[in-house]
Parts: sequence; structure tokens; C-alpha cells
Amino acid sequence: MLDKELQLINKYTNHYKTVNLKVSKSSVGWHLDHSLKVINLVNDTIKKSKESDFKKEFSGLRLLTFTFGFFPRGKARSPKRVLPPEVILKEDIENQLKIAKEHLKSFEDLDDNQFFTHPLFKQLNKRQTQKFLKLHTNHHLKIIKEILR
Repeated sequence: MLDKELQLINKYTNHYKTVNLKVSKSSVGWHLDHSLKVINLVNDTIKKSKESDFKKEFSGLRLLTFTFGFFPRGKARSPKRVLPPEVILKEDIENQLKIAKEHLKSFEDLDDNQFFTHPLFKQLNKRQTQKFLKLHTNHHLKIIKEILR
């Protein structure tokens, strides 16, 4: 599901201390850590959800974001539980990457309407969650690529 993205995260891990303030006030490590925290938290959440609790609900913001395939920069604030710590360690990024790979192996086994509730996009079923994770991860990978230029 996110094979290419996880390979890039692995590749960029060695640059975790790199900062380019013209692009982002956060380091490469911040973006890596945050992306992995999101992948892992979303996977933990969706696996615990009950398909019978899923309620299909329209979200205009979700429709726009998913249709155009990107997140505007600097517009959303991350929930505290997916914010990186003050000090980011390479080992922590590597451990989170291992966990993410394990999570994603079992993602296909989920029921179609198991879900994750996003603060802005509302309930996302399995297919929508896959799309969200791909868009979110690529959003941060794009920023990392610009930081490293």
C-alpha cells in the first residue's frame, strides 16, 4: 500500500537532522517522525474499529482534498498525539518505520468499512484511509525533498 513511500522514508532517515528554513521550520526528522506516527496511529485505530459503527457522512473538505490529491501547506494543525518529540532520534524513526511496515502487511485483512475518524475529514473507511495515508505521507515527502534540494 505505501511501499514506495516507506522506501523513501527509509532513504531519508540518514538526513533526519537536516533543516532548510526557507522550506520548513521543521527538520527532515520531524516530517519523518510525524508521518510515521500518523501511519501507526491510524492503523492502530482502524484495526480496533467495528465495521458496524461506520456511518457514511459527506465532507466537502475531504472531497476537495482527495479529488485534487494534495494538502495545502501550513493550513492544518496536527493533533498532539502525532507531534514529534522535542528531540528526534534516528533510532526512534527506524523503530516506527519497522512498526509501520508490520501494520501495513495486515491492512488488506481489514473489513471494507472498518474506519478511522479524522478531525476534519470525518469517518474514513478502509479505502478512504488508504487514500488519506498516501496523500498525507506524500505531502511530507514532498516537503522533505524540497528541504534536501
